[in-house]
Amino acid sequence: MGRWGIVALAAAAAVVTACSPSAADDATGDETTTSTTRTPRITDDSGRPPVTFDPCYDIPDDVMNAAGYDAAKKEVADYPMGTHTFLGCTYRKDDLVPGVRRGYSLSILSGNVTLDEELAKKGAVATETTINGRRALLEMDPASNGTCTYVLQSNFGIMSLIRTYNKDHPGPVPETEWCFGMDGLVSSIEPLLDI
Repeated sequence: MGRWGIVALAAAAAVVTACSPSAADDATGDETTTSTTRTPRITDDSGRPPVTFDPCYDIPDDVMNAAGYDAAKKEVADYPMGTHTFLGCTYRKDDLVPGVRRGYSLSILSGNVTLDEELAKKGAVATETTINGRRALLEMDPASNGTCTYVLQSNFGIMSLIRTYNKDHPGPVPETEWCFGMDGLVSSIEPLLDI
């Protein structure tokens, strides 16, 4: 997770509010089906492109429910930073395996920084890859044990999917488990980015 993600996640504790499907419907009406025509919730004065993909509104609940995340309990947040903007959404997947894991936490952030900026910040822990042919990064930072981050390039900047493995045992999470199965979720969300 780059500096942008760290700042955004640190801000999450202060600004996250619950977002139910009815609240999302009330806030955007018919606009939820046409992401490219919706006015972005938050803009900044940086001259960067507006963030046109809003994870809480533009990822259908059935996609997240199919992946085991409870979309009815998703939380939406705004991160206006002045020099850039992030729109965020957090999910939980409670699939307890006693003595192994309690589940996963997932934050999805869309921001108007570039993939090259993210790579410059996280190059030491990032590997360049592609998702469905789209340029992306896979980040596995040893300092954040159990966290796997995919960062996808978009027409407005990047989308980051940051999943944390919530262990149910003492000691570290085996590195082989950090990103296990996450590529399928990322691949299912990727086609929605530029619709």
